[in-house]
Amino acid sequence: MEYEAIIGMEVHAQLLTRSKMFCACAADYAAAPPNTRVCPVCLGMPGTLPVINRRAVEFVVMTGLALHCRIADHSRFARKNYHYPDLPKGYQISQYELPLCSDGYLEIEVDGRVKRIGIERVHLEEDTAKLIHTGEHSLIDANRAGVPLMEIVSAPDLRTGEEARQYLTRLRTILRYLGVSSGNMEEGSMRCEVNISLRPAGTDVRGTKVEVKNLNSFRSVKQAIEYETERQRRLLESGERVVQVTMGWDEARGRTVLQRVKESADDYRYFPEPDLPPLELSREWVERIRASLPELPEARRERFVRDYGLSAYDAGVLTADRDVADFFEAVAGLGGDAKGAANWITGEIFRLMNARGLEMSQMPIRPAQLCELMGLIREGVITTTIAKDVLGYMVDTGDSPGAIVQQRGLAQVRDAAALEAVARQVIADNPDAVAQYLAGKEQVLKFLVGQMMRATKGQANPTLAAEILKALLAQGR
Repeated sequence: MEYEAIIGMEVHAQLLTRSKMFCACAADYAAAPPNTRVCPVCLGMPGTLPVINRRAVEFVVMTGLALHCRIADHSRFARKNYHYPDLPKGYQISQYELPLCSDGYLEIEVDGRVKRIGIERVHLEEDTAKLIHTGEHSLIDANRAGVPLMEIVSAPDLRTGEEARQYLTRLRTILRYLGVSSGNMEEGSMRCEVNISLRPAGTDVRGTKVEVKNLNSFRSVKQAIEYETERQRRLLESGERVVQVTMGWDEARGRTVLQRVKESADDYRYFPEPDLPPLELSREWVERIRASLPELPEARRERFVRDYGLSAYDAGVLTADRDVADFFEAVAGLGGDAKGAANWITGEIFRLMNARGLEMSQMPIRPAQLCELMGLIREGVITTTIAKDVLGYMVDTGDSPGAIVQQRGLAQVRDAAALEAVARQVIADNPDAVAQYLAGKEQVLKFLVGQMMRATKGQANPTLAAEILKALLAQGR
């Protein structure tokens, strides 16, 4: 029997607010010493009262609007009751039956076709403290407790690990464009769980779903789904039953492992949070937020194709990161060649970023400097080969390309006499290539020009080098 996977995702994203969700403690907890970003409210001390962070509500509404959600006029918080060492109050303030946003969608591309993934809800809650396991002991750092956390729940519209990876990638891009979350999975500021069940292909049968946690990268999400799908398939084909459990992803072993029997909503004993009033959102306030939204990735990609003549692929690569797209537009706005800028950014600049482990926001190169570098090539001051070296020096020193070319003597060699001497040596060193050229294989000239470029460390003017070679070789015909 053929089975198909039914996959839904729950994504938790920490919000980039200055303070926590229900108190005035600073939300930038990562670099702080343990238990120093705390107060009686986020520690759950008796007699304390929470106060709603308005900015966090605004961030969730922004996200809901970007995901085409319906924004609730009336919403409220609820208590989600469970006891665990990382939960200071013994319950989590979250949302249940009345979320801020619902009934939206996000589109992904599957095999060249657009597929719409439903968004069931986007709601707001508080993060937990952090458990640190060391030897036989577990330590608690409460700095993270109370940090605003947005949960985005998809409909079970995903079918493969690759679709889930694309969904997660596009969702993170939107969150970063909005400026509401860093989306760094490796740092834990975005976490996700997947719910996977199998059913006979072509039927509407509901299978037993299994939740998989501990997914901290796009790669882990894809691999965990593929492994868990195959695990469930083997169980069903052998006549066994899939049990509703929570599994963890073991990155080292590349497999899912049992964590606990899955809780249901009843286990959490949700009830309205008595210490917080209901949220009433005016239409005017929501529309002001809508009007303030930045241009989102899909719209920007279409504009790059339309206005700059880029391919859909290049436009997609450039708009996948807002900082990269902003850098490109700044270069284009300074009069730089848009297609040339796209090639430099997606080629050499990306290569340098990967080699040095840097984001675009961390690169010391400014848009005006890339324009200057492209101008030096256009004016024939340096070759493209030398420009790649200059770009590396720019990243290392922050200096302008003109200053680097002057300081390091990297300008093109245009001295005909000097290039003729190099050309004569290249001809002498490559008799077989010369013979082929003289026999009529004129494409061999490119090889000989390349040898001149190598001999001059990329500084020979290639046009002049080709002309000198042709003249010298003509003498031997």
